[in-house]
Amino acid sequence: MVNYLLQHAFLVKPTIEISLFWFAYYLLFVYIKDSGMAQALKSLVFLVVLFFVAQVFEFWSIRWVLSHFFQISILGFLIIFQPELRRGLTKIGQSPLFKLFVKEERIIDEMVAAVVSMSKNRVGALIAIEKEISLKQYIETGITIDGVVTTELLMTIFMPNTPFHDGAAVIQGGRVIAVGCLFPLSQSQKLSKTLGTRHRAGLGLSEETDALVIVVSEETGIISLMDQGKVTRDIDEEKLRHHLMELYQPEKMRLKNHKKSPA
Repeated sequence: MVNYLLQHAFLVKPTIEISLFWFAYYLLFVYIKDSGMAQALKSLVFLVVLFFVAQVFEFWSIRWVLSHFFQISILGFLIIFQPELRRGLTKIGQSPLFKLFVKEERIIDEMVAAVVSMSKNRVGALIAIEKEISLKQYIETGITIDGVVTTELLMTIFMPNTPFHDGAAVIQGGRVIAVGCLFPLSQSQKLSKTLGTRHRAGLGLSEETDALVIVVSEETGIISLMDQGKVTRDIDEEKLRHHLMELYQPEKMRLKNHKKSPA
């Protein structure tokens, strides 16, 4: 066994290196495909291809110019696209691949405390939690803040007579990404006529995306959940926590439900 491992050890290192490179490239393209960096990378790929063509056909002048251009462009690339790189690294940190490092329990506690408090005080609120489908087009309609989810922050956002009270807050992972966002209004005839614009906007978003939307009624204080175009009304603290745990801790909820099921 030892001899076998020694004989094939030379294959292990290249395999690991190639895997890491492909993983890094995958993350890079996933998180910059919707940014201005995508167009810049297309140009860069073209120059790389041109460089190899010059190498093959021995166009030494073109090769010399491109080789020096690449050395200078690395620093320029980092400077010009610093904001996109920072946002990309933030998104990578919020990826499910790194979910072990996210304190889901704290996020759930903070959100539940804020929503329940706003419900008791009849403060209207509209909160969308991003899942798999990107909410970028809706985030762009609001103001980016990129703050950690806390009870105080959520209650401040929806405080009456403030600029963001009538808009929506969008949450990615454990951060409030944007506030004052606008969602499409649902045209569903199933929605009660007594429910206003805030509820129609929440339902509209859930019809077009897979986001979980929380709505607190300003008139009654009733908490509603919108998910996959369906509305669940009169959500209490326990049910709200249950839905958030299903979202942030699906494995834990699966084990919990398995233990409750009869043998």
